[in-house]
Amino acid sequence: MQNVISGALEPRLVGCNMEATGGNDEVVSGELASVAHAVSLPAESYGNDPDIEMAWAMRAMQHAEVYYKLISSVDPQFLKLTKVDDQIYSEFRENFKKLRIDVLDPEELKSEAAKEKWRPFCLKFDGIVEDFNYGTLLRLNCSQGYTEENTIFAPRIQFFAIEIARNREGYNEAVYTSVQDKEEEKGANNGGDKGANNGGEEEKGANREGEKEKTNKGGEKEKEAYKEINKSGETAM
Repeated sequence: MQNVISGALEPRLVGCNMEATGGNDEVVSGELASVAHAVSLPAESYGNDPDIEMAWAMRAMQHAEVYYKLISSVDPQFLKLTKVDDQIYSEFRENFKKLRIDVLDPEELKSEAAKEKWRPFCLKFDGIVEDFNYGTLLRLNCSQGYTEENTIFAPRIQFFAIEIARNREGYNEAVYTSVQDKEEEKGANNGGDKGANNGGEEEKGANREGEKEKTNKGGEKEKEAYKEINKSGETAM
């Protein structure tokens, strides 16, 4: 348990300083606040200072928040989470061909039978993925955020395996699309208000400029995401 706590104090995705689009920050932070209860355990479970419990919870939540912002800001199918994504995905699907990952069944992860099946998979990445067994938060339903009801505690390699598969198989697209649709709706409303004040031609010009700026910013954000993800992988994995 001490190893789990220590690893969680240094989540590897925290280095990705991605900015969420629009008002997503408040939504994510609000959801994660409720996770504190879900990830908290009695202090005696750690056999250490009770402050460690809160430190672990905060770091785990920070890791989760950064990851959620990331898949909200960049098309998840293009994300690379580790240096060995291909190996993780290949081994995962070889061992868990029929595992449903869009909506996880906790029994498929936490039951004694499931643990026996997951253990050999996880141990394959000991020495390959740093901190492979340290604590991370994992969403059950990939179309939803990190709420208390939608969050479980999982080893880091299990998080990587499932989230890499969700990204590659298109399941995390729902999060990205939802956020982008809200941003487009917000931009359209702002454009309409501006057009009403300044005339039809100015509205068209503003919309064209807005789309151009949005495209440029989107490209810059995507490039920045790749850079930060790769930087994280180089230092952590």
